[in-house]
Amino acid sequence: MRLRALLETDALGLRLLGGEDELDRTVRGVMTTDLRDPSRYLSGGELVLTGLAWRRDASDSEPFVRILAGAGVAGLAAGEAELGDIPADLVEACVQHRLPLFAVNETVAFATITEHVVRQVSGERAGDLAAVVDRHRRLMTSGPAGGGPEVVLDLLTSDLDLRAWVLSPTGRQIAGAGAPLPASLGAALAGHHLAATRTGRRGPYRAAVAGSTYSLFPIRNAGRGAVPAARDVRESVLSDWLLAVEADASDWPAARLDLLQGVTQLIAVERDRRDAARTVRRRLAQEVLELVQAGAAPAEIAARLRVAAPVLLPGLGVAPQWQVVVARVDWTAAGTAGGAGVPGDIAGGPVAQALLEEILVDPAVSGPDSADRIAVAHTGEEAIALVPLPAVPAPLPETVDGPTDNAGTTDTAAGQEKGAGESPAAQDPALHADALLAAVREPLSAGLADDGRLTLGVSAAVHSAEGLRGALEEARHARRVAAARPGRVCAAGHHELASHVLLLPFVPDDVRRAFTARLLDPLRDYDRRHRAELIETLEAFLDCDGSWTRCAARLHLHVNTLRYRVGRIEQLTGRDLSRLEDKLDFFLALRMS
Repeated sequence: MRLRALLETDALGLRLLGGEDELDRTVRGVMTTDLRDPSRYLSGGELVLTGLAWRRDASDSEPFVRILAGAGVAGLAAGEAELGDIPADLVEACVQHRLPLFAVNETVAFATITEHVVRQVSGERAGDLAAVVDRHRRLMTSGPAGGGPEVVLDLLTSDLDLRAWVLSPTGRQIAGAGAPLPASLGAALAGHHLAATRTGRRGPYRAAVAGSTYSLFPIRNAGRGAVPAARDVRESVLSDWLLAVEADASDWPAARLDLLQGVTQLIAVERDRRDAARTVRRRLAQEVLELVQAGAAPAEIAARLRVAAPVLLPGLGVAPQWQVVVARVDWTAAGTAGGAGVPGDIAGGPVAQALLEEILVDPAVSGPDSADRIAVAHTGEEAIALVPLPAVPAPLPETVDGPTDNAGTTDTAAGQEKGAGESPAAQDPALHADALLAAVREPLSAGLADDGRLTLGVSAAVHSAEGLRGALEEARHARRVAAARPGRVCAAGHHELASHVLLLPFVPDDVRRAFTARLLDPLRDYDRRHRAELIETLEAFLDCDGSWTRCAARLHLHVNTLRYRVGRIEQLTGRDLSRLEDKLDFFLALRMS
């Protein structure tokens, strides 16, 4: 804004005392001071407000004005409340240094002038930024020359003092200005966003996390893969990005809200571009999946894998291992506040596909590059990921005296130290079911609310095309095991398929209830009446493999007390805990209850 505009605003009570030829100077901010030398707080372009407390006599005016002029301030406004008329020596000093001087009527508070200047300057900066955003949008629409969303986020920080981040639906940072957002904070913000979206409210959403307030703006996919506006919110809630701004937008003027909406539209263009880049990887996964399900010859499948490997793991010199991950999203309720419809109206495959692509990204890596090795197809209601794994290097051959190094010498101690310092898990690049969901369970549970479930199964790694069909079936079986568990977000791995756990989910519900009731209900009834903790004792006894001393120590009981409790269990149930068959029945009943 210009000085002239301030002078023409009657409510500010400004009277020009000198510098009429300088009224077209631009005001970039405002500062109130009574310091004799405020130079260290000035950056240029400010309107300086002063009550003249720094002035002791006439000789003080010229040094003060010289400092202001040297700092490049736009003008000086002196209050009349302290001295009445503005001293002539101050007027002369301002004329000498060509610094516009205003008198502020004693009825006008400096706070009134400050608020007016800040509001006007902020609005003009927002207008300038809006023009930059519009230009950047045109650049990104025509190609990647715009530099990505980071450029606009940097502008939000520098011009409007707004820190902002683009987050995935699981809270992973995709873009940001300045310091990265902590992973736990990103997950919490994503959870707030998903929960608010499920209620059908209009954004931006307000979230208070870790002592700060954030405004969350949905980023709707407006590109080729966009869903029509009348969609059920559940079709997109688990795949839409969000813009998190560290500020409370509830009292923002419409112009600033419109600006942030423009930023989200700009980022949606980038989202569409990145989705388009996934087309090749999705097509490769779809082709391999169709060959596997059709029972194609291993040689034909292997040929497609050779095509996929360089795309998913560029620069890889050897054939990788492969893992299969199967995911499914199921909706059990009919409609939400955000959209109409029944679960059958929602195509589960595409929803699970977009979600699985996000889950398989390393949560510790920001940006798009970490998603380049993920190929996900969908068939029916399932999403199926084909994940390449670099082959684990074979250990160095060992001689009788110890491992041989490159120079032909042996170093047994070094080999032992390496073996002791690296666990098998640290050397294993394979995916593990629990680890995949650890970072995303909280936000996804918010998005699934009370009517959605995500279940996921992970196969073992296979080394050839011959094993891929078995890996697919293994992942599907593991997902069924996960589906039999309680909770909104569940996963199971291949290692669980070799356990009794595989059998339990497929026991019919009526059989399960009858079996557990026959064995455990007498103990539960007795515990309710006598607070005897027989169920807890039974669990500990079985977990200690029937060892009286270990079980008594775990429960902090005397062995005789433990023997009494076990005897009571046997009496109430008619079973004998010294027999393997009865121990097994109790074990299964506890697992199924």
